Amino acid sequence: MNAAPRHSNSLALRNEWLSSEFRRSYGWLTATVHRLVGSRNDAEDLAASTFTELAALDEVGHVRQPRALLTTIARRLTYEFWRRRDLERAWLAELAQRPEGHGASAEEVCMTVEEIVRIDAALATLSAKAREAFILSQFEELGYAEIAVRLGVSTSMVRKYVAQALAACWPAA
Repeated sequence: MNAAPRHSNSLALRNEWLSSEFRRSYGWLTATVHRLVGSRNDAEDLAASTFTELAALDEVGHVRQPRALLTTIARRLTYEFWRRRDLERAWLAELAQRPEGHGASAEEVCMTVEEIVRIDAALATLSAKAREAFILSQFEELGYAEIAVRLGVSTSMVRKYVAQALAACWPAA
């Protein structure tokens, strides 16, 4: 019989902690992310998404350094933001190279966007280094040796990373 009030009390404490942390850190986090992305609107979106992920955690009572956790979540979301932006730029560059009057139909654009979203989701299942190796290989057209130097790994590891990414993306395409 005491379980319901205890649960209600812990939920109230959790909500109070989240609300307090939002008031204390939202402005700071938005400014921090703004320095990374250069756009106030994007920074606000990323900061809000960061707090959404914080609120989705099952247990926040164990968080001893909330700003460190917020920074970690925000950086991951920022990297995902940059990756999506790079994919979008690559697509727009491809469209720009098409002869005038040969633009993509609405259906082609929709299908391409859906494919990009599927590939992005497939890449999200990989390690950060595997994603980075794939992006450097495919979009910046760097050689495996150059990628190895950038990532601080061996050339054979870059081959494995790119193979993992291709295997992950193959079913998505």
